[in-house]
Amino acid sequence: MYTLSMHSKKKLYIRNLQTSLNAAVHKKQSVLMLGPRQVGKTTLVKSILESVNNFTTYSLQIPEIRLGLEKDPSLLIRQLKAGKPHPIVFIDEAQKVPELFDAIQYLIDEKLAAFIVTGSSARKLKRKGGNLLPGRLKSFHLDPLAWNELGWIRGANIKELSIANLPNHAEYSFEKSLIFGTLPGIVNQNTDSDRKDFLKAYSEIYLEEEIRAEALSRKIGAFSRFLELAAQESGTAPNFAKLSMEAGVSAPAIKEFYNLLEETLVAERVDAYLKNARKRILRSARYYMFDLGVRNSLARLPMTEELINSQKGVLFEHAVMLETIRRIRALGKDYKVCYWRTASGLEVDCVIDTGSGVIPVEIKSSAHVRLADVPGLVAFLQEYPKQAQQGFVVAQTDRPERLSDNITVLPWHSI
Repeated sequence: MYTLSMHSKKKLYIRNLQTSLNAAVHKKQSVLMLGPRQVGKTTLVKSILESVNNFTTYSLQIPEIRLGLEKDPSLLIRQLKAGKPHPIVFIDEAQKVPELFDAIQYLIDEKLAAFIVTGSSARKLKRKGGNLLPGRLKSFHLDPLAWNELGWIRGANIKELSIANLPNHAEYSFEKSLIFGTLPGIVNQNTDSDRKDFLKAYSEIYLEEEIRAEALSRKIGAFSRFLELAAQESGTAPNFAKLSMEAGVSAPAIKEFYNLLEETLVAERVDAYLKNARKRILRSARYYMFDLGVRNSLARLPMTEELINSQKGVLFEHAVMLETIRRIRALGKDYKVCYWRTASGLEVDCVIDTGSGVIPVEIKSSAHVRLADVPGLVAFLQEYPKQAQQGFVVAQTDRPERLSDNITVLPWHSI
């Protein structure tokens, strides 16, 4: 059986979260780190624990450990009381035994231990009665590798998104990322053939472990069909009625499937930008698969350079949208990423709502952009002159270029 680490060079990358996570751990603050499977949560935590003297690990992927704690969650309390006082306790894949959170809460409240808790499904933790311990755990979200973690950033023209490269040296190109994505295990593979196998295994494991664990076994065939369709539709506002007919389940089931993708962190939800918050709720959301390689694999697309030729615009838009979402998380900003579309069809791909203003960003995969190519951006700036003073076009150009007094074209690596 193919494993997700086969033929990997196992290179460790410095991550954006490393400094803040390390500081929290050494202050004995308890931490909850969520993120999709294979983004490097376990690797990151283990690297930080190397400098900690008193720690213990509970890997809930190990059946013996998981079964023991499932039967008796208070076993955690008794074992930790019997060990060295005030340890840091690493609970890996906590969604597998969400009942543990009552014990974790007790141990934190009694100042008996500090915790690093990781998980890939907030859904399971909430649904099975586990609480996310508000006020007790400092929350983090780990994504696939961002552009600055791969050393790709060459400028900072949108000050609200400014971030520095980390001292990593990845032998991996932006063009490769459009096909295979940026999961650490993908970047570390030796060949494209290994990358294809990795992504195929990822899809199968996600279906097997995540979906069957959600008690959807009777719908596994329908969900598998839905997953392929959802990947193909990634980046759009889905038509539930159409997907219902094609997947062979009801429209409410399709909506529930999308909720599942969102809550198992496989899809990013992007809402419409409207002045009226009530209208915003009624407008359809767009969904982006969290990683391009996973999206392409689930959509059963050819994992070759021909894919870039046939879907250049779609792939480039996905890459920029995902990077924007990841960048905002890495910076610890409370910005909201939206899209904008009028009844007449004018649209802006990405609207970053900072709270004090908005930054509209149109995404074009071409190397040459004219003002006539971005009517939606022009219209947005006219409609929201107080909220947005400057608009941007992210393109595959070499250098920034001013199209008008309030619209600038930026290379993808200079946002």
